[in-house]
Amino acid sequence: MSFVVDSVIMFSSQVLFFGFGWLFFMRKLFKDYEVRQYVVQIVFSVMFAFSCTMFELIIFEILGLLNSSSRYFHWKLNLYVTLVALIFIVPFYIGYFVVSNIRLLQRKRFLFACVVWLAFMYFFWKLGDPFPILSPKHGILSIEQLISRVGVIGVTLMALLSGFGAVNCPYTYMSYFLRNVTDSDILALERRLLQTMDMIISKKKRIAMTRRMMYQRGEVLNKPAGFWGMIKSVTSSSSNGENLSLIQQEVDALEELSRQLFLETVDLHATKERIEYSKTFQGKYFNFLGYFFSIYCVWKIFMATINIVFDRVGKTDPVSRGIEITVNYLGIQFNVKFWSQHISFILVGIIIVTSIRGLLITLTKFFYAISSNKSSNVIVLFLAQIMGMYFVSSVLLMRMSMPLEYRTIVTEVLGELQFNFYHRWFDVIFLVSALSSIIFLYLAHKQAPEKQMSF
Repeated sequence: MSFVVDSVIMFSSQVLFFGFGWLFFMRKLFKDYEVRQYVVQIVFSVMFAFSCTMFELIIFEILGLLNSSSRYFHWKLNLYVTLVALIFIVPFYIGYFVVSNIRLLQRKRFLFACVVWLAFMYFFWKLGDPFPILSPKHGILSIEQLISRVGVIGVTLMALLSGFGAVNCPYTYMSYFLRNVTDSDILALERRLLQTMDMIISKKKRIAMTRRMMYQRGEVLNKPAGFWGMIKSVTSSSSNGENLSLIQQEVDALEELSRQLFLETVDLHATKERIEYSKTFQGKYFNFLGYFFSIYCVWKIFMATINIVFDRVGKTDPVSRGIEITVNYLGIQFNVKFWSQHISFILVGIIIVTSIRGLLITLTKFFYAISSNKSSNVIVLFLAQIMGMYFVSSVLLMRMSMPLEYRTIVTEVLGELQFNFYHRWFDVIFLVSALSSIIFLYLAHKQAPEKQMSF
C-alpha cells in the first residue's frame, strides 16, 4: 500500500513538472512562433519533468521521505526513461526535423533520419574510448555504458558553463568594470548615427532619381541582354555621369556603419542605466555580491588547480568537513551528523534551484539568439538533449555534496562508475573555461573604450 501511495506522490509531482515545462515552452521559448509539432513540445516537457524528478528524489533521500524501496524503484524508472529519451528518442527526432528541412530528402526523411541516428550512436559510443570511465567487468549492454558517456558530455557542459559563469557574474555585477559613460558621449554617438542615416537617404535618392531618368530616356529598356549586358550595366555609368554600382557600394558600407553605430548606442544606453542602477541600494547589494563572487572565483580556480596538480578528490562532503573543522577549532560540543544533514539539505536545495533557474535562462537566451521558423523545432530538441545530459551529470557530481549515508542509493542507481574521474574532468574543463573567459572579457573590456573613441 505504501508503494502505491509513494507512486501517486511521485507521478503527481511529475505531472506538475510536466505542466511547468509545457508553460515554459509556450510562454518563453515559443511565444513568438506558431506551434506546429506538438511532439517537440511533449518531448521537451517530458525531459524537463524527469530531470526535475531526479532532483526531487535527492531531496527525498536527504529528508527520508517515501519508502526506501519506492525511492529506489523511481530512481531506476526515471534514469531509464531519461537515458532512453537522450540516446534514442531525441537524437532521432533531431535528425528527422533536420532532414525535413532539406527539400531533396523530404520523401525519404524517415530513412535518412535513421541514418543520422546511427551516425550519432557511432560517435556517442566511440566517445567513451579515450576516457577511463568504466571497469572491464561492465558488459556492453549495461546501464553504466550509457550513463558514463552521457556523464562525460554533461560534465563537460556543466564545467564550461560554470567556468564562464564564475567569471562573468562578478564582471556583470561589479560597478568597477563599468565604463564611464556621460550624456555627451551618447548625444555625440546619436548625432553621428543621424548623420549616417541622412547620408544613406541622400544616396538612395540619387540612385532612385538616376534610375528614373535612365528609364525615361530608354536606357533601361534598350540595354543589351545576356552576360555582356550584365557586365556593361555594372561597369558603365549612366548618361549624366552617375555610377550606380559605386553609389550602391557606398550605401552598403554606410548601412553597415549605421548598424554598428546603433549597436554601440544601445550599449552606451545600457551602460548608463547600469551606472544609475549601481547607485541604488539594490545595485550596491549586487556590487557586494560581485566582490564576493570574485573571491569565490579566485578560490575555485585555485582549488581546481590544486586538485589537478595533486590528483586530489574530496572524500567527505563540504558541509560535514566544514562543520568538523569549525568544531575542532572552537572546541565546542556539536552534533555534526544532525546539523550536517539539515545544512546539506539546504545546500543541495540551493544548488538545485540555482541550477534549474540558470539553465533555463541560458536556454532561453540561446534559443532567441539562433532560432528561426525553420530551425526552431531542431533547436528546442537540441536544448532538451542538453538539458537532460546536464541534469544527469548534476546528479552525478552532486553526489559528493551529500553526506556519506545518503550517497549509497545514488551510487547503486548510477552503477559502478569512476566517480573520481568526473570530478577531475570537471576541474580541468572548469579551469580552462574560467581562464579563457578571463582573457575574453579582458580583451572585450579593453576594446570597448577604443571602439567608443574611434566613433
